[in-house]
Amino acid sequence: MGTVKPAYIKVIARELLRKYPNEFTGNFDENKKKVMELTNITSKRVRNRVAGYITRKVNRGLTNV
Repeated sequence: MGTVKPAYIKVIARELLRKYPNEFTGNFDENKKKVMELTNITSKRVRNRVAGYITRKVNRGLTNV
């Protein structure tokens, strides 16, 4: 079992997926760059966690969160 994502990570990711549904792919590195472009997140750890959550949602086909 994995760790539970904090609510703020999920909120940011869901908002990005809602606003920019066609911007994200199943590739973590591309999503990391997109998160950096579309937000003002300065923390590398938070950015990576958001990108990882988005990647997971896209790969599972759950972009309409």
